[in-house]
Amino acid sequence: MKILIIEDEAELADSIVSYLEGNNAICTLVSTIHEAINKIQNLSYDCVLLDLSLPDGNGLDFLKELKKNNRDEGIIVISAKETLESKLEGLSLGADDYLTKPFHLSELLMRVIALIRRKNFDGKNLLHFEEIEIDLLSKTVMVHQKNIELTKKEIELLLLLIGNKNRVLSKGAIAEYLSGDMAEMLDNHDFIYAHVKNLKKKLFNAGCGDYIKSIYGLGYKWQYD
Repeated sequence: MKILIIEDEAELADSIVSYLEGNNAICTLVSTIHEAINKIQNLSYDCVLLDLSLPDGNGLDFLKELKKNNRDEGIIVISAKETLESKLEGLSLGADDYLTKPFHLSELLMRVIALIRRKNFDGKNLLHFEEIEIDLLSKTVMVHQKNIELTKKEIELLLLLIGNKNRVLSKGAIAEYLSGDMAEMLDNHDFIYAHVKNLKKKLFNAGCGDYIKSIYGLGYKWQYD
């Protein structure tokens, strides 16, 4: 899961990043609305953690920007403000959840997982696709009821493809999802080809259908008619 964190309290921000990355998240941290807008213009995220009190304005201004551009990232507001008015305004502008400071990092993680699951996989813990079963909590994959060993990146790639079935995903988009901001520093996306090749081989060897299609000059898609 790929998360944008907009928080200017350095100690809290660092603890959030450390905890989420320790639970298999790819985190990007910014401390201003200006930085957040620049990130969201160039990259996509599964979830945005948004503080309301930021050095260059109110986080609700960022929500308005997302709404104006029809972005579909899940938004969790994390703020010391607990007024009914601020909650209602945030939710009316498109926020999906509201968590008041101070909070337990474990609760934040559960809310992030629940939000992503709700948005991408109809709120299910177990994802079924034909002969494939994916446990979203334990990150295990079974084909024909037999467990197959996939790397963390291969599981992330599989979830990305299934979650966007019949949509072509560019190598750049896949690189951003798997590597976060690091994708901007890569000279090429050859590592994406390697991940796709390995994932296809493991699924094929397990008796899985050939769902991953290479679209020449564009990228890859999970094709299912």
